[in-house]
Amino acid sequence: MQIDMKKLIWSVIFVLGIAYTDCYADDIPDRPSPPRLVNDFANILGREEVMNLEKKLLDFNNQTSTQIAIVIVNDLHGYDRAEFTYRLAEKWGVGQKGKDNGIVVMVKPKTPSSAGQAFIATGYGLEAVVPDALAKRIVELEMIPAFKENNYYAGLDSATNVLISLTKGEYTAEEYANRKSAEDRSSAVAAIIFFVIFFFIFFIRVRRARQHSIGRGIPFWIAMSMLGSTRRSSGSSFGSFTSGGGGFGGFGGGSFGGGGAGGSW
Repeated sequence: MQIDMKKLIWSVIFVLGIAYTDCYADDIPDRPSPPRLVNDFANILGREEVMNLEKKLLDFNNQTSTQIAIVIVNDLHGYDRAEFTYRLAEKWGVGQKGKDNGIVVMVKPKTPSSAGQAFIATGYGLEAVVPDALAKRIVELEMIPAFKENNYYAGLDSATNVLISLTKGEYTAEEYANRKSAEDRSSAVAAIIFFVIFFFIFFIRVRRARQHSIGRGIPFWIAMSMLGSTRRSSGSSFGSFTSGGGGFGGFGGGSFGGGGAGGSW
């Protein structure tokens, strides 16, 4: 019997491809049970932080049916950040079937041996609302700066706030870009004003301290600590939320077509 070598080769390649795909499919985390919108497999968030994010995303899901899922993993198992996030989004079915209104925010924390990775994948129905360029901007401006400071909660909280506002139509992609540019300029001006006020207060306090001293100037480090004591009294902290209402009912079978963007640090 004559064997068609070309068909045989392609058959072998096809079978190996299926085996390879099945093998790596097991590396994608299973859909959580019970279902959750915040899935911290790397255990980098505190309990209250997870509750805060879960409540916010659950409320948004209940109000709009749009689902934003946060997934934090220790390893991408050989995938690049985009493919890993797309495969997970499809496997879990984030978003509603027919609407495809799901978003997956994936984070792989930085370790001593590997770079940190982040990616935002958008479902078919949200690609126009959160285009790739904007997704990249959110990753680079809202997430990575906080992640570099090892503050994963702040980066995720900020990024999800922007995604919620965009999908609600509170502002457009162009308005967000313009707003961030204005904020950057305002931050630069605020920094200059802060340093001017800082040095003004510093010299006033040093001058007063010298007037009340026993004839000698106070050491520089004492003056600095005096100034620092006034600054510490105006610290800030994250708001506290409680998890009220019903639990998350599960993902609705949304589809993803390759929209989104990411970055590393």
